[in-house]
Amino acid sequence: MDDSQDVQAPQSGPTAWHALDPDAALRERDSSREGLSSDVARERLERYGKNQLRPPEQAGLVRRFFRHFHNILIYILLAAAAGTALLGHWVDTGVILAVVLINTLIGFVQEGKAEKALDAIRKMLSPRALALRDGHRREVPAEELVPGDVVYLQAGDRVPADLRLLEAKNLRIEEAVLTGESVAVDKTPDATEREADLGDRTCMAFSGTLVAFGRGHGVVVATGEFTEIGRISSMLGEVESLQTPLVRQMEQFGRWLAAVVVVISAATFAFGYWVRSYPLDEMFLAAASLAVSSIPEGLPAIMTIALAIGVQKMARRNAIIRRLPAVETLGSVSAICSDKTGTLTRNEMTVQTVCTADAEYQVSGVGYVPQGCFSLDQQEVEADEQPVLQEVLRAGLLCNDAQVFEREGEWVMEGDPTEGALVVAARKGGLDPHLESERLPRTDVIPFESDHRYMATLHHDHEGHAWIYLKGAPERVLELCDRIRTRKGIGDLDRDAWYQAMEGIAARGQRLLAIATRHVEPGQRELHFEHVDEGGFALLALVGIIDPPRDEAIQAVAECREAGIRVKMITGDHLATARAIGEQLGLGHDAEAHAGHELDDVDDDRLAQMAEATDVFARTSPEHKLRLVRALQGRGRIVAMTGDGVNDAPALKRADVGVAMGGKGTEAAKEASEMVLADDNFASIAHAVEEGRTVYDNIRKAILHMLPTNAGQSLTIMMAILMGLALPLTPVQVLWVNMVTSVTLAMALAFERAEPGVMQRPPRDPDTPLLSGFLLWRIPFVAILLWLGTFGHFVYMETVLGVDEELARTIAINTLVAGQAFYLLNLRLIHQPVLPGLELLRSHSMWIAIGVLVLLQLAFTYVPVMHALFGTTTIDLADWLRILAFGLAVFVIVELEKLVVRQVLARRRGIAPTAV
Repeated sequence: MDDSQDVQAPQSGPTAWHALDPDAALRERDSSREGLSSDVARERLERYGKNQLRPPEQAGLVRRFFRHFHNILIYILLAAAAGTALLGHWVDTGVILAVVLINTLIGFVQEGKAEKALDAIRKMLSPRALALRDGHRREVPAEELVPGDVVYLQAGDRVPADLRLLEAKNLRIEEAVLTGESVAVDKTPDATEREADLGDRTCMAFSGTLVAFGRGHGVVVATGEFTEIGRISSMLGEVESLQTPLVRQMEQFGRWLAAVVVVISAATFAFGYWVRSYPLDEMFLAAASLAVSSIPEGLPAIMTIALAIGVQKMARRNAIIRRLPAVETLGSVSAICSDKTGTLTRNEMTVQTVCTADAEYQVSGVGYVPQGCFSLDQQEVEADEQPVLQEVLRAGLLCNDAQVFEREGEWVMEGDPTEGALVVAARKGGLDPHLESERLPRTDVIPFESDHRYMATLHHDHEGHAWIYLKGAPERVLELCDRIRTRKGIGDLDRDAWYQAMEGIAARGQRLLAIATRHVEPGQRELHFEHVDEGGFALLALVGIIDPPRDEAIQAVAECREAGIRVKMITGDHLATARAIGEQLGLGHDAEAHAGHELDDVDDDRLAQMAEATDVFARTSPEHKLRLVRALQGRGRIVAMTGDGVNDAPALKRADVGVAMGGKGTEAAKEASEMVLADDNFASIAHAVEEGRTVYDNIRKAILHMLPTNAGQSLTIMMAILMGLALPLTPVQVLWVNMVTSVTLAMALAFERAEPGVMQRPPRDPDTPLLSGFLLWRIPFVAILLWLGTFGHFVYMETVLGVDEELARTIAINTLVAGQAFYLLNLRLIHQPVLPGLELLRSHSMWIAIGVLVLLQLAFTYVPVMHALFGTTTIDLADWLRILAFGLAVFVIVELEKLVVRQVLARRRGIAPTAV
């Protein structure tokens, strides 16, 4: 048949491979159970290409480097550099250009990491495969597999392509990287329903997943980009990373500021030249000075430093930032979409329920650490005082091939996760695996097989007794039981009651396992299927097992909700399991949940409503996760997406902040993310959000300091020109003030500690402009204060006292700097008073900065070489007293302004002023 049209069709649409029986799949791929011939395989390889993912197209280094200059803030800095160069101040020009280069290099280096997510996915493909060629099994490079090849799998193999299984013998495959499901999936050749979710396609083996147990073989139905992992790679390449809110706001602010600076400088030049008849060259220098004084050239550097400091603080709290702007974005996050397995949970199966004929025990403790207790009716009980419970734990321990042990201070498990959970439960009950295996040594075993759905072991003690222990799927074990074990001995089995118990435990999202036992003749030394299938077992218990949430994740979810952040769990696991975990985490309203198939037929508007209202989504595919992230973003949410699997990578890249798990996360997830959690702990996200909010506060404080002080300088120059007076500040003096205040005062704000209650306020609206509301009031308010002091002091000294211009200007400059220094102290807290609680003394960086500034200004005022460079002169004690009095007045007036603003806001909101 001609399969050129669909030989690499995706796993949905016209060819749903999981819905076809094995022979139909072979016919669709023009193949047979004898595989392909070498000639046919070669021809198909030429026609359909290699089984690998296409590398992305990348821009050249030069183009990538220069496009980082396309930024309004960079243009403003270049304009400032041009202004200082025109004034002949080459040192300042060099400093500004260095800032431009540093910012450009940071962006250039970070961009080079963006495509590594695709590379990481490519590395997950198996390098070799065992295929049936010319009727013989041959090892071939995985990239040479073609649709129609018959490929063999065994434990430890990474699946090399998407396969429709033809045969499976106890085959279990770990698919967490694709589906997020905690445990390995039992595979069978039987077809499934066409609408089955990805995790329920039990007749498929997907490229990049890992064979955990058993063996099997199947026909290749998709290779390269048309495998499930290839579709994710394609999605990842198509997903565009979003600009962070801060970058968007800074660009908007930069455009606004550039327009204002150009208009004011041009208007001032025109007024001074044509109205006041200043000389042309003098007005040009004055206009340039005005422009330079208006541009906060230190702001990008301070922003970068504040972000870098945030990176260091987050790293100390196990949150590794890969892209600098993500630090600030975390502070504005209003929704966290989290994967379940390995993120909110440990990906460590845990026994939580043991249901015997007499009682239902709850088991505490999480993961493979053998610490926990058993409780009955919320009262703790000793397991060794409960004979039936003790026998259940012993049976689960001995009918088991897993091992749990401590290595380098960490408890690790080797084997099947479900069996590992039984070992840990037995340890919690006081049983020692080595002692129990010595007391009841295993004589024979029937390993778990999917056909029989149970595992059985034969044991003999040292007194001539023999038992068979049986564990497996509850329905199958119940078929083999006709009795139950009770406290009083053996009783009758009520199957209906046990089926009801099964439904109750399963409704909590727990996976069920049944354990049974039977005495046999001491002389029996072998165990065969007929020995088990003849029945006669006594049921010991039903065991409920789940991958429970981390204790710290429950606390972190509560902290996020208090901070106004919605946490949404989006997992590939079963709906009942997801709902149960959601309830334990405290998500949503009674953990309302939706399955992935419910999202397939809804439009974007309806999906946005569901995404906003629902906190638990189960059985989701990579497409579902991506759509949900986009839907939340469409509702104005700033979204952080956490995850650890390849299936999470597209949504991680699309999210405003992608957060990958550093320990159990795949490289694909890490490379698609802006942040990696070193400890795989969801709680670290709450710490990172706190640091992100602090970083934004500090950047906001820097703006609140730089813009009023720059505006005060500009206003001083403008008013002098408008009034036809001498300039209180020369261009070179303006540059001195800008330089020393940016290096000392404004830079200190980047190191500020978090304000009290930073995690008790809601996330900020990302659409709110950087300059709005309070800032639009505070900036002109402080600018006018600084102008009144600087310009008023200059006019007083020159007009009233009649001193020369050099002395008047020196006093004016020190007045301006003193006002800026005292105003810095107000900014320890933006809204709250800084004197109560000694908050003013908690900022070491501010006092260090002021100390450095005092030394610089003393040198500026009294060192002779500075007099020659900047046209200054010495001043006396009386001048200093007036300067300090003005600075103190600025501090007191701004503190009073805070009080008035808080009271006004409190009246509007109907709350106490202290809550503002």
